[in-house]
Amino acid sequence: MQGFYFDELSVGQAVEINRVVGAADIEAFAEVSGDNNPVHLDEDYARTTQFGERIAHGMLSAAYISAILGTRLPGPGAIYLSQSLRFRRPVRIGDLVVARATVTALDEAKGRVTLETVCEVGGKTVMDGEAVVIAPRRAA
Repeated sequence: MQGFYFDELSVGQAVEINRVVGAADIEAFAEVSGDNNPVHLDEDYARTTQFGERIAHGMLSAAYISAILGTRLPGPGAIYLSQSLRFRRPVRIGDLVVARATVTALDEAKGRVTLETVCEVGGKTVMDGEAVVIAPRRAA
């Protein structure tokens, strides 16, 4: 894994990853998280909802943002401090989720990085928010 030290970061810097959400991903997320809401797991139940079919957990999309922050931008050694989230649209089985984090501010004194976070499906925002992390610094 490769990432960035604080001094290598700049406002506007961004990283994007793509993930296709499969039924197995939703089931594994439910198992790990304990969120067994039937809208995610039970096709018959999900058909009775406003979505008409199973949808992914919103936090699965948020996990894609976490993957960016912990492995790519800033990357290994980053410490998550906060994350705001707004869920805009559902993510369905088979959707290609494009997750992106963009540096919007740098606090040199505290080593903090603020990032705009967004996930899109088909060019439409499904989740957005803002993250604050501490970026690793080079050893003295």
